[in-house]
Amino acid sequence: MAVIHVPRPSKKKAMNPNRPVSSLLLTQVSHLQHAERRLPLRYRTEIYTHAIRTEGEAAAYIHEVTEAIREAHANAAARRTGTRRGQRRGLEIAAAAAKSKRKPARKKTVKSAKKKGPRKRK
Repeated sequence: MAVIHVPRPSKKKAMNPNRPVSSLLLTQVSHLQHAERRLPLRYRTEIYTHAIRTEGEAAAYIHEVTEAIREAHANAAARRTGTRRGQRRGLEIAAAAAKSKRKPARKKTVKSAKKKGPRKRK
């Protein structure tokens, strides 16, 4: 298989924080805004996405939302395993029902009987 050489982009042209935002970046911002709406309120940013006009503003918003999503997932995983604040690992049951003193009922066995045919009418 032939190797295709792809030149690196020049650093001057690759990222310009003052350049107007492209439709690709606006679409990515829209998708991240949708993901952000699914987060609890304490993780959401205060950035108004319709005011994003430059690549630098889009990059700042993408960074904030990505970090918020990572933090939310890390906190949820810590709550599931109980590793925060010196808690033990695993789930703990808050309350359990007392064991019953009654013995469980036995299943009634069906004795083999002759198979009855259809009833005859008189």
